[in-house]
Amino acid sequence: MRRLLLLVALIWVCSVFYVGIFLFVGGFLLVRLEVNRTSSCADVLSPGAQMKGDFCLSEPRFRRAVVLIIDALKADFTRYDPENTTPKPFENKLPVLNEMTSSQPSNARLYTFRADPPTTTMQRIKGFTTGSLPTFIDVGNNFASNAILEDNLVHQLGQVGKRVVFMGDDTWVSLFPKKFHKSLPFPSFNVKDLNTVDNGILQNIYPTMEGNDWDVLIAHFLGVDHCGHRFGPDHPAMAEKLSQMDGVIRSVIKRLKNDTLLVVMGDHGMTDTGDHGGESQKETDAALFLYSSSPLFSAPGSQEEPEVVPQTDLVPTLALLLGVPIPYSSVGQVLLPLFPQNGSRAALAGLSQAEALWINVKQVNRFLETYSNMAKDIPADSLSQLQADFSNISSHYLAAIHNGHLPSSELVISMQNYLTSVRETCRASWARFNPFKMAAGLIIVGISCILCYVLSEFSHVVLQEGLLKLPILSGVVVGLLVAAGQLFFQGYPETSWCFAAAAVTSVMFFLWGIHSAKCKRTPCDLFTPAMLVLFLRCASLLSDSYVIYEGHVVTFLLFTLGVFVPLRLNWDGLLLPPPAADTPKPHRLLPTVLPSSLVRRETTVLLIWLGQLVGSLYVSLSFHNCREEQGACQPSAFLSPLSRIQDSQLRNLHYVLSVLSLGMWGYLIHRWLRHYGNLNCSSVTVFLSCFLVPVTCVCIGLHWAVSATPEDTFRSLSELIGVAQVYIPRASFCLLALGLLLLWVDPMTVFLKSRTPLNSRGTSLPPPKYRASTGISPQAELHHLIPQLYQRIRHSLDDGGTESGEVDNRPAVEAYGLGTVYSAPLVQLCGLLGLVLLLLHPEGMALAFLLLLLEAGAVLHIHAGSTNLCSQQRHSNDFTVPWGPVVMWSLVASQFFHTTGHLPTFPSIQWSAAFVGFPQGHTGTLLPATLVTLNTFSSQIIFAVACPLLLFWPLVCEVRVTRSDRSSAESEDAVMEMRLRENPQKFSSGLLQLTARYLFVTGAQVFASVCAAAILRRHLMVWKVFAPKLMFEASGFIIGSGFMILGVAMVMRVDISVGRLFKKLLPQNSR
Repeated sequence: MRRLLLLVALIWVCSVFYVGIFLFVGGFLLVRLEVNRTSSCADVLSPGAQMKGDFCLSEPRFRRAVVLIIDALKADFTRYDPENTTPKPFENKLPVLNEMTSSQPSNARLYTFRADPPTTTMQRIKGFTTGSLPTFIDVGNNFASNAILEDNLVHQLGQVGKRVVFMGDDTWVSLFPKKFHKSLPFPSFNVKDLNTVDNGILQNIYPTMEGNDWDVLIAHFLGVDHCGHRFGPDHPAMAEKLSQMDGVIRSVIKRLKNDTLLVVMGDHGMTDTGDHGGESQKETDAALFLYSSSPLFSAPGSQEEPEVVPQTDLVPTLALLLGVPIPYSSVGQVLLPLFPQNGSRAALAGLSQAEALWINVKQVNRFLETYSNMAKDIPADSLSQLQADFSNISSHYLAAIHNGHLPSSELVISMQNYLTSVRETCRASWARFNPFKMAAGLIIVGISCILCYVLSEFSHVVLQEGLLKLPILSGVVVGLLVAAGQLFFQGYPETSWCFAAAAVTSVMFFLWGIHSAKCKRTPCDLFTPAMLVLFLRCASLLSDSYVIYEGHVVTFLLFTLGVFVPLRLNWDGLLLPPPAADTPKPHRLLPTVLPSSLVRRETTVLLIWLGQLVGSLYVSLSFHNCREEQGACQPSAFLSPLSRIQDSQLRNLHYVLSVLSLGMWGYLIHRWLRHYGNLNCSSVTVFLSCFLVPVTCVCIGLHWAVSATPEDTFRSLSELIGVAQVYIPRASFCLLALGLLLLWVDPMTVFLKSRTPLNSRGTSLPPPKYRASTGISPQAELHHLIPQLYQRIRHSLDDGGTESGEVDNRPAVEAYGLGTVYSAPLVQLCGLLGLVLLLLHPEGMALAFLLLLLEAGAVLHIHAGSTNLCSQQRHSNDFTVPWGPVVMWSLVASQFFHTTGHLPTFPSIQWSAAFVGFPQGHTGTLLPATLVTLNTFSSQIIFAVACPLLLFWPLVCEVRVTRSDRSSAESEDAVMEMRLRENPQKFSSGLLQLTARYLFVTGAQVFASVCAAAILRRHLMVWKVFAPKLMFEASGFIIGSGFMILGVAMVMRVDISVGRLFKKLLPQNSR
């Protein structure tokens, strides 16, 4: 087996894919250019008549401000309906807001506060402190927050000498390092902790307000957001947290002075399941409450109130009310009701509406000019129109001031329209693309798919002729030359283009080498039903409706392809036993090698496994999650953690089902290993299957029981429960990691039993037999008998020793588990990985994981049964896996992605996986990011690792046949996976062909997602449907391909161990 060349080929192909993906993403998801300039009180905004600055001319309206940020304070949470006699847990729990707005209309207002997507905390903090708009790719920085470099309110408050005190979510400290006069941060990432951050704030906020060492107080509460993540909004815990926030607001209002402004706001909303991150209205609509002890607003009804306040509008509003410059990059618009109307300044001090708007307009125009000179990405016609509008506004405003007139209401409306136009123009322009990178990335991903197809068709030639050396070396050389040229001409190399040049060059040289080798072409199999299903799967990714209902689409395609297998066999006349010899039949049916009884048995087994696949697919639909676009869809009850289920009987039922499914997972794998004799040895395999896996299952069950225990059930044991939540899952992780390590060190699952021959060396006896015994029953042992394997081993190793004899018709050497020597370690590897991934999912997903095992087994047995039945027509020693099973394998992986409650949307990411074993949070971001990634792409991981089983399973399930070309009725027993040792070259080429086909199938789906994002980049649903789908599809491919290489590496590790075993065995029996 050419292990190194095979591994290099796979790494090279995956690398070409990676280059194309990252190049396209780099052109599709560009971040906005940040303008690193700051405003100051001395700034003179053009056009201006005064010599002093524009921002700090008048006395500020307020000297102090208290900003209470209640994370995920949804707009619905703040509405009060006195006629609602049976409110839900999140309804009517903040009556203080209604009381203030109704009793003191001149002092308080409540608005819907609309956020720009993505609705994650870091982006929202950035939005309402800088006044800028985020880009799509910023969502990836939510838990790796870097310092904000753009001008912002916190910086401006510090510049004018304001003492800013912060307490709460520690995200602020990483965003604004060393910017606070005093800070009291608390860890924010642990979504299961509802009280630590809030209680820490409550212990400090009131003493701070009663003191004088502050000017602006910012308190960021997290309890409501964490309650939504953990329990959802419709849970008694939410009512408790909202009631607590109601009391906090009341207490803060009592301590306010006349010169202090109170701002209560949410940074985003939440879905019905408590998640956020997307752009649905439930996620973007938060609440904004403004209050002051002194009159804050004009008389009710005197002016039009906005229905919705964009979050960016808070930045210029607070800046002008507190007497600080508006941040340089802000595109927000001042909230006019907070400023007195023209001619009514006696009632309210500070800037008038026209004055505030004029400063705001000049500041936005300055930013627009600066940005357009730096970035050059705002359309010229839009920029010209905005410049003309600003010139018109300037001339009218300056003329009115010069003549001593008040600006007209029409001019005020013109300034509002200008600010709105600038914001919308920027929003459209910042969704810009780099067409060159996108085109190059799309082309490279496309030729990567072609590369995989060619590699799968000519895998034997690639390995025999060594056609990879020249393409890889030429690619490296060209990449270095491009880097050197860029370094010489422009002073720095662009790594993306260097890698692109290397990838394209290597692929071109490879294709030319295949063409020059004049390889024998095989019949084109691109127009098969399996490839048609793959084409339909890829075509569906260009439709937003099909992407939204992708889980059902994949299930239907998998069902269709599964049912097609027996229909095709029946069409070819292979599903039923052949007719009697005297019945005239087509010539193609005559050369059969399977007896009728075996045909009936194989057909029955195939139909049984097909029925199991269909049943599993039907049940799996009960585990799907719901997208916001699906309307009345209700997510599966199994997706909720047991701690969310309030009915104790239902919670106990879910727990019992989860534990039973967990036990069945371990039992089925153990039963398979025992059936094929892989548990007779004394190696670590027996230890893993018989001891380590059961102990780990017990630990996981205990962890689920502890996690499902309500916090108020055993208060006296709260410390013990807290310790158990930490160390039980960690112990499970350690046990599984130990199992994976031991499996890699000693993957052999063969038990050898030798007998000393009684005959002398010179005695001539029949050649010995070598049995791969299962050790369970005489029938099973006979079925898996491997005769004359000793000679096969000697032939494969070119050993010239003499043969030992056999006595009493018993083999000289009995080998238990040799027939599944390659597949058994892979099955164990998948079993251990499955337990790791299951531990990161909600408890109810144990039944979904059991369905995964059943579906995978059904696909493998359908493939094996089809192969056995097809052997009636052809008998080939080539280890070729048809396209059909490979496409089905990929569809099962996609289907299981949805069965575990995942969706290609950011709100559906199960962040709770980061806290399994770490309920107190993490000090860094690498470990939680790894846990969330393993949770999200668990289906791609398991099926990628298990991909080589498609090659092994037909050999494991092969049947004994009678060769028609033999004169005697001698039967050939099932050799199983030892056929691979007889033909190491075909073994290597077959494994390379299989993995190349799997990469082609999964890569084609990535290519379809790339095409959808490129073609529909101006589509209404691009950022809601197609861009997230691209990110998830590309990430799944990258992670899946990496784990596929791990599975191939495990096969190579087993092959090395098998070679060592045979080398040790031959000297003992060749004497």
